Amino acid sequence: MAVKTVQQKEERTIDAQGKRLGVVAVEAASLLLGKHSPAFEKRLAYPITLTIVNARLMDISEKKREQEIYKTYSGYPGGQKEETLGHLAIRRGYGEALTRTIGGMLPKNRLHKVRMQNLSIKE
Repeated sequence: MAVKTVQQKEERTIDAQGKRLGVVAVEAASLLLGKHSPAFEKRLAYPITLTIVNARLMDISEKKREQEIYKTYSGYPGGQKEETLGHLAIRRGYGEALTRTIGGMLPKNRLHKVRMQNLSIKE
């Protein structure tokens, strides 16, 4: 089944410098869903190219760097790994943490992958 989209392509940029991780993620998730558009339909993927710049300059507290935990599971016994936000940022960059946060705010359905492909993050 093909995914239907609205015709006009829109480009938006969010500057993350000095903003909190959650504030940037909520704004990005809302734009990716198309909630800012008067033609918003829940069942359609809104055609937007969203770019987030200055991800490494986000304001993230030390407490969040230590206490925010990201989990992955390989499917094998003993295959669950935990990683703090600070360690993830060092290993993969702040863009990965922002991508996981935004992905967690979007609905988990057929349009999830399409919406996440419209997101690009520049550190």
